[in-house]
Amino acid sequence: MPGLFDELTVKSVTLRNRIGVSPMCQYSSTDGMADDWHLVHLGARAVGGAGLIIAEATAVEPRGRISPGCGGLWSDSQIAPLARITSFLKKFDCVPGIQIAHAGRKASAARPWQGDHHLTEEEGGWQTIAPSPIAFGQKLWKVPTQMTVEEIGQVRNNFADAAARALEAGFEWIELHAAHGYLCHSFYSPLSNTRTDRYGGSFLNRIRFCVETVQSIRAVWPEKFPFAVRLSCSDWVDGGWTLDETVELAKMLKSEGVDLIDCSSGFNTPDYKKYPFGPGWQVHFSEKVRQEVGILTATVGLITDPLQANSIITQDKADIVLLAREMLRDPYWPYRAAKALDVNIRDVAPPPYSHWI
Repeated sequence: MPGLFDELTVKSVTLRNRIGVSPMCQYSSTDGMADDWHLVHLGARAVGGAGLIIAEATAVEPRGRISPGCGGLWSDSQIAPLARITSFLKKFDCVPGIQIAHAGRKASAARPWQGDHHLTEEEGGWQTIAPSPIAFGQKLWKVPTQMTVEEIGQVRNNFADAAARALEAGFEWIELHAAHGYLCHSFYSPLSNTRTDRYGGSFLNRIRFCVETVQSIRAVWPEKFPFAVRLSCSDWVDGGWTLDETVELAKMLKSEGVDLIDCSSGFNTPDYKKYPFGPGWQVHFSEKVRQEVGILTATVGLITDPLQANSIITQDKADIVLLAREMLRDPYWPYRAAKALDVNIRDVAPPPYSHWI
């Protein structure tokens, strides 16, 4: 039975443990370019012992950014700063991953600490796009432009181009962000997709954009490197996307060459208060997808305690535990976990640290 500190091999890549850093937007890029902040932010967690680090949601085109401060991979000029980061992560036996994304109707927003609202044109905002002209609501008030079939094809191609640039930048793990109310999720959820063409209506039509985007990425992403997709496994709203639908979509994605489903949920509506937040509140999504689809899964959501994280792995509820806020509080959380689980710190920390601690 594997545990938190056992290796996991996916395709040609071996994670030295099952601890991953979940993608966390830093809103600190200029013109989509990574800088020293991102090097230190991600590099500290590689030194801290994580086996996998997934860089933040990275936009495939400028209008796909959540905010003006979000990173991008729509230009070749954005490759070199990211290559500097992947090179550093690999020095510490950490697999560098990246999440490629399009924010859809949730794009054009202010940074969270600057209000988290949709920006007007005078504030530097831009027109958003989505499957249907339905605003997200509350602070994100903009009504998006409904995408034409031609635009859908162009955005799909943008994802493939970004994946090719990610490969050139040295990433060895790619994740398609198809969750949290962003573009892919807004296509497959009936709450945000009221189209009547081949991209809306039935289940197969609503998932078409996600599946076709996976196919486009698969065409340029090498078979030897892992390909993951983050899904919102439930909208937590009556009449919305369900866990059973997630299972069916995951089966299709597996047949298209996806190696792992990163199981999250929600955030396609502004009412988050209904969510049952608590330690491990989303683990059951990962467990069900793993069991019923026969695919590797990652889980997220208020996982903070080493014993809790280890039990998720040993009880076959997920193959990787992704931590976010806890890794911000403590970039060296794997050291603490090693101590709690009686793992030799020399197997976790690099020599400049392990010889001291």
